[in-house]
Amino acid sequence: MTRRQRTLLFVTFLVTGIGAATILALRAFDENLLYFISPSEVAEGKAPAGRAFRLGGMVEKGSVEHAEHRLRTRFVITDFAHRVTVQYDGILPDLFREGQGIIARGRLDRNGVFVAEEVLAKHDENYMPPEVAGSLKQAERDGGAKP
Repeated sequence: MTRRQRTLLFVTFLVTGIGAATILALRAFDENLLYFISPSEVAEGKAPAGRAFRLGGMVEKGSVEHAEHRLRTRFVITDFAHRVTVQYDGILPDLFREGQGIIARGRLDRNGVFVAEEVLAKHDENYMPPEVAGSLKQAERDGGAKP
């Protein structure tokens, strides 16, 4: 094998290795992204299938149901245009209440119920997560009822 052939072979392996490493890094990065989806976007079918995402909105008044002798809670999140039922197994944050903005991380099941792995509630009465505020304003502009 000549010196030129060895150099060409080395460069080929180097470019192939860098390309493979780049593809693996981009795939890992994409798998770890958590998209924010509003209830309206879930109703439109824009929720990623089989992947975790964040769902945000207001907890609908009168929708919170606690299972007896279990930590399972079901409630409805709304952006005042559409509603999504959420199921959470665990202890809810102390600030979780009906009529308040929250963000939940999880995925949709086969029945369209959002199974949450984590629920985050706002930390004071004047704060609303920017994603939730934006989706509520968008739903209001699109013809939803005002809160």
